[in-house]
Amino acid sequence: DRVIHEPVRLAILSILAGADSVEFKFLEGTLGLSKGNLSSHATKLEEAGYIEVNKTFRGKTPVTTYRLTAAGRQALDSYWSAVRGAAPTSP
Repeated sequence: DRVIHEPVRLAILSILAGADSVEFKFLEGTLGLSKGNLSSHATKLEEAGYIEVNKTFRGKTPVTTYRLTAAGRQALDSYWSAVRGAAPTSP
């Protein structure tokens, strides 16, 4: 899956797989990405149906959170299965 194979998007999905939802600021800091770069990758994942984006406010401050969708979890599981299947075996 070319959408998932990109290292930053794979990292985003892997982080989301271990949480109910994750805030933009957490991903930005954890992955060391610029706001624009993270936003661009998140948009591609959202367009593929792999993540859900939720925009709310905490007081007057906008907060964006991301959640892995069922399709995203299935795609990530399939990706890792394909990677494991392509790995060379020991003699």
